[in-house]
Amino acid sequence: MKSVDYDLVIIGGGPAGLTAGLYAARARLNVILIEKVVPGGQVLTSDWIENYPGFPEGISGPDLIQKMTGQVNKFDLNIESNEVISFDLSDPVKKIELNDRTITSHTIIIATGASPSKLGIPGEDIFFGRGLSTCATCDAPFFKDKIVAAVGGGNTAVQESIFLTRFVKKVYLIHRRDQLRADRILQERAFANDKIEFIWDSVLTSIDGLANVEKITVKNVKTGDTKELSVDGCFIWTGILPNTDFLKDEVKVDDYGFIIVDSNMQSSVSGVFAAGDVRSTGLRQIVTAVGDAASAVFSAEHYIENIKS
Repeated sequence: MKSVDYDLVIIGGGPAGLTAGLYAARARLNVILIEKVVPGGQVLTSDWIENYPGFPEGISGPDLIQKMTGQVNKFDLNIESNEVISFDLSDPVKKIELNDRTITSHTIIIATGASPSKLGIPGEDIFFGRGLSTCATCDAPFFKDKIVAAVGGGNTAVQESIFLTRFVKKVYLIHRRDQLRADRILQERAFANDKIEFIWDSVLTSIDGLANVEKITVKNVKTGDTKELSVDGCFIWTGILPNTDFLKDEVKVDDYGFIIVDSNMQSSVSGVFAAGDVRSTGLRQIVTAVGDAASAVFSAEHYIENIKS
């Protein structure tokens, strides 16, 4: 059999990638995890997590990742800081091109997650990092006693808006509908918070200022009326996009770019699996990501056993 560098290459170091690494290392597979930044993914930006089993009082995102990373380190998982540039999946032995070399593997688990989507409005690119943010946990302290806007109506938008109120004087929470999509308990907390003012049936149409964000323009989707709001910052949480640019049509994806998998987490290419937020699914939570990863490794093990026998 042709020499192969690894049994399994895991791409991405969020909860799905770390869980896959844990299961693979415990199974004594020859495995490497490639993460281009630092392990953790979007969870690192989560202020507080209340719905992950085993932590009845809740846990911060960074603390949860620290525990996950510590656990995989006990099994000597090989984690490398690098970036995947492209794949060649045409042969049974898969080739993965990294920044500095090409490696080969029998199987791949893609767990690259997703990133916040953009609105595509004037000022969005100009002011990113200059008053515009997608991470309250990262940037809220910069807006102490100031007025900010937040855009979105799901769990992330509502939870992060509540977190912002620990620092800011006021949050305008802008949502395109007349009711929130967040979990009921989060809605109750937001409605009870006198620092949050809701702007219903509205969308953000522009962000303006000189050196930093100074004002935004909001449009009512029902009446068409527009108004300007003076703010010192703006946070946007209106959805996510999969981190799949490097795939280059190597596997099938849905209309939004998320990887299509079967019940075994296998993609359209044999031996290539996906787990977590990057896959096409109706629910994206930490708990589903780790479940995906366990299933993906289980499937990868069987695939490896079959080809080696």
